[in-house]
Amino acid sequence: MSIGYEWRGRFANDEVNVLHAEAFNTRVFSSTEWNWVELTTQHSLGWVTAREGVNLVGFINVLWDGSVHAWLQDTMVSRLHRHSGVGSKLVGVAVDGVRSAGCEWLHVDFEDGLERFYIDSCGFTATRAGLMSLSQPTGRPHQV
Repeated sequence: MSIGYEWRGRFANDEVNVLHAEAFNTRVFSSTEWNWVELTTQHSLGWVTAREGVNLVGFINVLWDGSVHAWLQDTMVSRLHRHSGVGSKLVGVAVDGVRSAGCEWLHVDFEDGLERFYIDSCGFTATRAGLMSLSQPTGRPHQV
C-alpha cells in the first residue's frame, strides 16, 4: 500500500500520542495531557501527516514566529516505516508548506546520531546552537 502525505492533514489526538510514544520511547499520553489538535491549531504554522491507508505512520509539526522563521518539531515515523524515506518525505512536504507561507528560514534541532538524516538526506546545513536545561539547579547552558 502506498503512503499519502498531506500538509495540515487531519489527525486525532490519540493516534498522534501513540505515534509519539513509539517515536520517542515514552508512555502514551492522554488527550487531556497532550492535546495535539489544540496545540497545533493555536501554535503551529502547519504539520504534515503520513498515512498508509487509514493508519498514521508519520507526523511532523512546524512551528513559527509568525513571520519569516519556522522550525521542525517532533518528527515521528512508526518503527515499521523507518529507513524507507517516510521521514525525508515528511520534511520535504513541510519545506514546501513553509516556503508557500512565505517563510525565509527553516530551523531544526536534533540529537546526536541524526546528522545523516537531517544534513545528508534532508539538505539542512549544520550550524552551531546553544541549549540550556532549565531543570538543572545551576542553570548553566550546555552547548549542542
